[in-house]
Amino acid sequence: MKRMMNERLKKTSTILLSCFAAISATTVLADSDLQRVGQQLEHKIEASQLLENIDFMPDADRVTAYKHKGIAVENKDGKQLSLIKGDFGSIDHRLVKNGLLLATVDTKNQQALVTVFNKRTKEWTNLQRIPKTNFKIEGVCLYQDSVKNGFLFLIGEEGQGQQWLVADSANSLKQAKLIRNLSTPPNSEFCQVDDAASLLFVNEEKVGIWAYDAHAEADLVRNPVALAQPFGKIKSSALGMQLIPNGLLVIDEQAKDLQVYTEQAKQWSLKSVYSLAALNSPKNVSTLINKDKLDIAIQHDDGLVFYTLPWIEKATKSISIIPSVMPEVETDAVPSLGDAADDPAIWVNQQFPEQSRVLVTNKQGGLLVYDMVGKLKQSLPVGRINNVDIRTGFNFNHHPIDLAVASNRDNNTLQAFAIEPSTGEVSELGEIDTTLDDIYGLCMYKNTRGDIYTIVNDKDGRFIQYHMKVTKGQISADLVREFNVDTQPEGCVADDANNRLFIGEENVAVWTLDARADASTKMMKVMSVGKNLKADIEGISLYQGTKERYLVISSQGNNSYVITDALPPFTYRGAFQVGINPAAGIDGASETDGLDVTSVNLGGVWNQGMLVVQDGRNRMPEQNQNFKYIPWSRIASQLKLNRY
Repeated sequence: MKRMMNERLKKTSTILLSCFAAISATTVLADSDLQRVGQQLEHKIEASQLLENIDFMPDADRVTAYKHKGIAVENKDGKQLSLIKGDFGSIDHRLVKNGLLLATVDTKNQQALVTVFNKRTKEWTNLQRIPKTNFKIEGVCLYQDSVKNGFLFLIGEEGQGQQWLVADSANSLKQAKLIRNLSTPPNSEFCQVDDAASLLFVNEEKVGIWAYDAHAEADLVRNPVALAQPFGKIKSSALGMQLIPNGLLVIDEQAKDLQVYTEQAKQWSLKSVYSLAALNSPKNVSTLINKDKLDIAIQHDDGLVFYTLPWIEKATKSISIIPSVMPEVETDAVPSLGDAADDPAIWVNQQFPEQSRVLVTNKQGGLLVYDMVGKLKQSLPVGRINNVDIRTGFNFNHHPIDLAVASNRDNNTLQAFAIEPSTGEVSELGEIDTTLDDIYGLCMYKNTRGDIYTIVNDKDGRFIQYHMKVTKGQISADLVREFNVDTQPEGCVADDANNRLFIGEENVAVWTLDARADASTKMMKVMSVGKNLKADIEGISLYQGTKERYLVISSQGNNSYVITDALPPFTYRGAFQVGINPAAGIDGASETDGLDVTSVNLGGVWNQGMLVVQDGRNRMPEQNQNFKYIPWSRIASQLKLNRY
């Protein structure tokens, strides 16, 4: 533990020092370099002495919060178009169909609210009051993901925060849904979100500005953007901030200046500093892009001042967006805490497909069995099993069963189960010893003669293939061949019809070789870790259409799923993410370990088959890990795949 803490401190110091080095060279400009504009408007707003916040829109209209008066939508000449009466603090907006989505804080009731302003009717609609938090809300900011779902971040003064889903792509969501609780910096008041980059910026008093991944499925990791001395150029406290194209404006309260930061290759650097010495305690900044310049409004204790700032950063960042598909069903959460859920296997009921089952591993406790609506039907506490697979048509003591086998990490054994073909009832068959030291991934293969094999691997790269048998009335297995990869593997899947085995070497590539017990173990590369496939390579499964066969691979490093042809030359067909289903209240999937897919018509929305993926971060609300079911038709439509 001590060594781990020292490593973390060393890593943090390295990050801070590199940030300090990156921003050490900059240009400091005097107040005269800011050109004052709009004197009449400046005095008009200053005279009211009631300004709380202001937020500009691209068409030069603005939303203004006035103390003890309310929130007004105003045109560029200051004419009021509409007003919500009350006491409001922080505000943010996003443009939506027919108007704008507005988020704010009712300071009197200490409650966040979201509403839509219809620009045609000049009316406020779809008012949502977010349930009260157990912390004081200091700042709010909105975020739209790549499919235009709307999210609200709440920033609290004691290091507490939340992320809420407040709008779907059609802006028809009637009730906000809590995505996750956040541990944010203490003494934070301001936040901003870069939608295109999915970055949440939060200030921390006397420390600086931090950037977090804003995506609903993201891990809570922060990176420094602008830091206080001695690691950065902020003299005391970073207060108000404003995103601009390829940059960020930050107000340094004590130094009374406006700092301009730009980003390149995920590294932020201080480009220039503008003095605000003439202002009384500058607090916040808002901007309006105007061709090759920025119109800037600085809020200070005496009101609002407008400046014009030259701006030549016209190029926009090119960000690759992975398309998203929605899950239809999520399972009950697994009973174990932490990293527990791992690998699913779909069992198809041949007589009644709608009564099929999904077997999954709880690697802290055993095997779980879910139905087609995600309800837990069985729990078999057999130990720490990691991966599971199924093959039909196994003769066990003259009784036909479907056979499931899992890797049991407690005893480095194969854990066998019988599935009753007519009901899907799962029961234990027994354990089989292996020669592995640290058993891990597993898959099964059935040859043309009907022989069933289990292929299991060790973390050291070894694979062992067993022929499944019955000996003296007990489940057993014969070792028939061995092979290996250089580094740690896990996921694998067999294409029975083509006698082909696919294996995943987690940080290297997906490989394929002949699955037959007496065949060569020479391997061919299917796809390397790189641009489209991000380590770790985890679950691998096979969609077996009548004419088309696709390999589905869990690309854990970027929370996505890669599709390739399952036959040479293994053409890449695309990638997708599993996103939020707002109407069903189901979160997306991230950090996926295992997955399984079937092409069988299971009825209804599953008429082209179903993909099941493990969800490493189960949110909306936050619970133990679970599994998501996705209709294959949605994937095929999104990636324009052929069904047959």
